[in-house]
Amino acid sequence: MEDFIATYKDILIVTLGFLIIAVASFQVAKKFQWVQLPLITGLIFTGILAGPHLLDLVHTEAKEHLQFINEIALAFIAFAAGSELYLRELRSRFKSIKWNTFGQLVVTFVAGSMLVYFAADYIPYMAGLGTKAKIAISTITAAIFVARSPASAIAVINELRAKGPFVQTVMGVTVVKDFLVIVLFSVCMALAETMISGEQFNFYSVLFILLDLGLSFVIGFYVYGWIMKVVMSFRIDRRAKTILVLLVGYTAYVLYHSVRELSFEMIGHSIHLEPLMMCILASFYVTNYTKYRPEFIHILDKISFYIYVVFFTLTGATLAIDVIGSVIWVTLILFGIRMITMIVGAYVGGILAGDPMKQNHLGWMPYVTQAGVGLGLATVVANEFPEWGEQFATVIVSVIVINQFIGPPLFKYAIFKLGENRTRGIPGDYEGVKDALIFGYESQSVALARQLTDKGWNVKIATKLTEGSLEEPERIEMVYGLKECSKEELDKADAEEAGVIVCMLTDDENLKICETAYQHYGTRDLVVRLNHRYNNAKFLELDAKVVYPDTAIVSLMDHFVRSPQAASLLLGMEKGQDTLDIEITNTDIHGITLRDLRLPGDVIILSVVRAGTTIITHGYTRLRYKDIVTVVGSPKSIKQVQMRFEA
Repeated sequence: MEDFIATYKDILIVTLGFLIIAVASFQVAKKFQWVQLPLITGLIFTGILAGPHLLDLVHTEAKEHLQFINEIALAFIAFAAGSELYLRELRSRFKSIKWNTFGQLVVTFVAGSMLVYFAADYIPYMAGLGTKAKIAISTITAAIFVARSPASAIAVINELRAKGPFVQTVMGVTVVKDFLVIVLFSVCMALAETMISGEQFNFYSVLFILLDLGLSFVIGFYVYGWIMKVVMSFRIDRRAKTILVLLVGYTAYVLYHSVRELSFEMIGHSIHLEPLMMCILASFYVTNYTKYRPEFIHILDKISFYIYVVFFTLTGATLAIDVIGSVIWVTLILFGIRMITMIVGAYVGGILAGDPMKQNHLGWMPYVTQAGVGLGLATVVANEFPEWGEQFATVIVSVIVINQFIGPPLFKYAIFKLGENRTRGIPGDYEGVKDALIFGYESQSVALARQLTDKGWNVKIATKLTEGSLEEPERIEMVYGLKECSKEELDKADAEEAGVIVCMLTDDENLKICETAYQHYGTRDLVVRLNHRYNNAKFLELDAKVVYPDTAIVSLMDHFVRSPQAASLLLGMEKGQDTLDIEITNTDIHGITLRDLRLPGDVIILSVVRAGTTIITHGYTRLRYKDIVTVVGSPKSIKQVQMRFEA
């Protein structure tokens, strides 16, 4: 009993100490982002520093005590991979996804296995092994080669707001492949355990492997899937539910160890359940066959950051960096093999799918980056085969780090070359916010144009009508014959010069105008009159200001009822009062606090927009160059402020 208490006391002390190191690891890793390096790289680097080969804050013997953390993290990684495989979202590009997955999975795996096997004599941890062991390690290595990072892909796509057939295919292949790679890895591990252990490989060996995989499938999909469904149905605090989800994942590893030992004692043969497969199937079940998918994904998103910090720090701390110098050239060999097989796989898959050749030339670039899944699989090998597994894991992690450096830039390059990026263009240097372009000719657009003109704005109305077919309004410039909402047509209307674009056409036409303006001009303000509420989210993604006619009058009346003075003031309905947005282009204003500005007594600065973020002002708010300030006051005083703020 005393030994039992002492053991768990040691585990508690080691765990608390490691968690403190993990917190510090995150703080150090953030500095890596300053030089455009992935956060994961910083976490691994900090783990290496804290490991037994440098600062020795995490001792060698601590690895065994911290194994439960590693297993919880691996179960989470499997949950995350399974949750990405949402069948409804993969149907539109099924053919391309199917064949590109074939190219990236089968071709890369087969070619990678062969090349690693032929290079075995040059790899230290493989050189002295027998043929069966070399085949086993080659297949395991090739399986990890296939692993990709869905999180990294999503990060790049979100950053560029990428959209198109290429991006759709990449996301589908990435998600499906990360699901299948865990299944493939499980098969390779089952084969490796038989071949490396020296057992005679025969019909019964194959039968036992199939039995292991079949049991893993049934338990994962039906048993763990049902357990996860029950857990997600609990009406409890979400933090408590998150802990239960992680515990369910951890029990897959507890079951794996228990069944392995018990089966050996009872029948003389170890039954190897695959915990990664069980977890990924349970996640797949919850994602596709229950109503709890949104909440499940929300839980995974919320906890992912903490899991990855702990996991990657622990991975770095347990790396055998004392052998890194002797295997650096092995790392480069394996990196080269992976790149070659991925390029071949991309061409094979793309050609079979009938994708454009330009897309096939770039088709391998999105799959270079690796992260959580690859590192998790390398950790599994290190734990399962301690004789050579640590060197193996060190080499694989080194390859993954290289892939982390070059992968995201390559994916970005491919997106730009295929023209599927939707990043915001660089706004022009407007002289204040004085130029407005209104799309659509009708009574409301004319009334708006006249009101803006009276306020000193330069306004144009662009219409699909031809010149002479309408009575041209006075003092308003017209652009006739708008055929379609393409960039060429917008260029004819000098859309690049407009500080504000107002869209009053159909929702589809308005969306095309907004996307073009956002991507090519970086227009500061996009204002849209919405026709159908279900299109609202599409415009919000472009930072557009949306006006929904059916509820606009109700919202306006609501403001007048609750705060009539403020509403009338902001709408310019108070006698002698007006509002204006002014961009600060006078560098002398930069850095001055509002309390130190000598403004006219009847002027109030309500808010400041800086880099797209609205700041509610107070006396100590410091103004910055290129800030856009909202000013309320008399027209004369606002004019004085405008002259002072603008260069």
